[in-house]
Amino acid sequence: MAMLVRSSTSTLPAANHRQKSGVLLRRPTRRSARRFQLHAEKPASPGAGNETSSSSENAVLRAAWYGSELLGIAASFFRPSQQPTEGDGAGAVEEATSEPQGRAQVAEAVKDDFARSYFVTGNLTLKAYEEDCEFADPAGSFNGLQRFKRNCTNFGSLLEKSNMKLTKWEDLEDKSIGHWRFRCVMSFPWRPILSATGYTEYYFDARSGKVCRHVEHWNVPKMALLRQIFRPSRWVWEKRTDE
Repeated sequence: MAMLVRSSTSTLPAANHRQKSGVLLRRPTRRSARRFQLHAEKPASPGAGNETSSSSENAVLRAAWYGSELLGIAASFFRPSQQPTEGDGAGAVEEATSEPQGRAQVAEAVKDDFARSYFVTGNLTLKAYEEDCEFADPAGSFNGLQRFKRNCTNFGSLLEKSNMKLTKWEDLEDKSIGHWRFRCVMSFPWRPILSATGYTEYYFDARSGKVCRHVEHWNVPKMALLRQIFRPSRWVWEKRTDE
């Protein structure tokens, strides 16, 4: 009796029983595991290409900025020294004005400097700034009032004419903002015209009231501004047509 019971419970092989019950277990192959891994990978971010492009543009802009600084320094050695004209020289600005006291007077001095196109002439009220003031723009930043004045003066020597106008001034709790419009003609043979609008943030030292940070912002794409330098002006095209 015991033998009959044992034989009746094992009439089907184990494998066939699994097939009929629909539970067939298979060991995953390496290929299927690899396929799962590829599908599980996170797709590339849509902005990754833009970040690379922006990084390249920043590198080009920085190279152009430092190149122009070195070019200006080299050109300054061959440029004859000129006596400042009345109302135009930086020395006249410093002698004619006393040192601004407090934020309000410093702000007024900066506003007056716009009339002298201080960005490109270097004719600014030096006493309105800290000596280690930070100057920043889309190309980079550095510290040092004298370096800023030198770069502005050297750049101005490459211009035939320039015009900068302060269009709006805002006094905020932690800073002041000057909105401006700028246009100049460079003295290169193809007479390129630089034209842009933007604004500058002026941060003031809490104790002295002088400007300790000077941050420029341009309302045009950085590369578009750089391309203006290589574009001949209409005056050049008209001259070529006349010839």
